[in-house]
Amino acid sequence: MCSFKIREIQPKDNQSVAKVIREVLVEMGVPKVGTAYEDKSLDDMFATYNNDKMKYFIVSEDGNIIGGAGIAPLTNGPEGICELQKMYFLPVARGRGIGAAMMNTCLHYANSVGYDKCYLETLPYMEDARRLYTRSGFKSLDKPMGDTGHYNCTMWMIKDLE
Repeated sequence: MCSFKIREIQPKDNQSVAKVIREVLVEMGVPKVGTAYEDKSLDDMFATYNNDKMKYFIVSEDGNIIGGAGIAPLTNGPEGICELQKMYFLPVARGRGIGAAMMNTCLHYANSVGYDKCYLETLPYMEDARRLYTRSGFKSLDKPMGDTGHYNCTMWMIKDLE
């Protein structure tokens, strides 16, 4: 029986979500500039994703937020392409199928609001994440799309939504 729950972010989650994301980024050795670490949106994720065709989901267990991921339009990208954003999980959440469940939740939402493709950016050493993306049907790209501001992310992937 699974003990985790995936739901939409609420205002009360903002501080915990920002802490989880920054903690995982530090753990992974991700640069603090040119990545999600410095995004101003981290401190008010509820407001950031409380817009048309945008949604952020959190995963909780025993009342604690242990990860999250969001969907938003790709900034300055082609029409119909969304971006999988800020998908991070604490160590307690890894290797349990939670990432796959979150991916399904996000892609289902993206498809339901009319996106045709989903784009993401990652780093070469985030191997577990890249395996999840590949299993989920994402294909590698040769160059970035849109204008995410994450110039330190050097791997780009895209998936056709059905």
